[in-house]
Amino acid sequence: MLNFISFGSGSCGNCYYIFTGEFGILIDAGIGIRKLKKYFADYGLSLGNVKCVLVTHDHADHVKAVGLVSNTYGIPVYATEKVYEGICRNYCVRKKIDQANVRMLAVGEELRLGDFSITPFNVPHDSLENVGFKIVYGGRTLCLMTDVGHLTDEMGRIVSEAEYLVIEANYDEEMLWSGVYPDYLKKRVSGGNGHLSNKLCAQAIIDNASDKLRHVWLCHLSQENNHPELARKTVELELKGTGGGRFDAVEIDVLRRNVPSKVYEIE
Repeated sequence: MLNFISFGSGSCGNCYYIFTGEFGILIDAGIGIRKLKKYFADYGLSLGNVKCVLVTHDHADHVKAVGLVSNTYGIPVYATEKVYEGICRNYCVRKKIDQANVRMLAVGEELRLGDFSITPFNVPHDSLENVGFKIVYGGRTLCLMTDVGHLTDEMGRIVSEAEYLVIEANYDEEMLWSGVYPDYLKKRVSGGNGHLSNKLCAQAIIDNASDKLRHVWLCHLSQENNHPELARKTVELELKGTGGGRFDAVEIDVLRRNVPSKVYEIE
């Protein structure tokens, strides 16, 4: 059985866990190691089963604990060359990754780890580089894309292949533009290398998802410019409003910023 947990999703820290009985994959390590250890204990999980950390990009909310987690438990870290460069530059990453644990990823090239197939793909964002991951296990396909400036054709194809999709719904457009952010930050968030709004998230699914899509998790919600129920309702109404009942059976859940999710079973 394949399982999925979000330990945190948002600018305060991002960390996701995909695992089977004895093989686990962390995606990003943007929460503190003490918090991570507590969460693993709370769920009855062992950090000894974590076989690797995959890193999307070099912003602190995704990598601030990656060196400490990797070095403490001897866990390899897989990232692209540019993402590694960003991690090394990032002053928030106080403990850098030991060279022995460094593993390079190449965008578009499949990585085989145990029974997992992992393929990184480009995601536009204002970092040195940002990638999403298509993960295939036991005939099931889970795709994760966060900090999405805009949807590319390649990303659209990835969405079409997903049965399980973790996708950013960062902000509500009205809340952003009427909110307290200064204009430059509003433009950065909504720009082509910023973040994906609730409506753009829904449109990405409507335009690209296939009939095999079963579950969508909305990730990386803004605290100031969004609300979990608003994000869920917006995406749900947009999907259900397409007609024909195409998305009626698709489950939609919101991943909270500071609260771990339940354990989702991917059947």
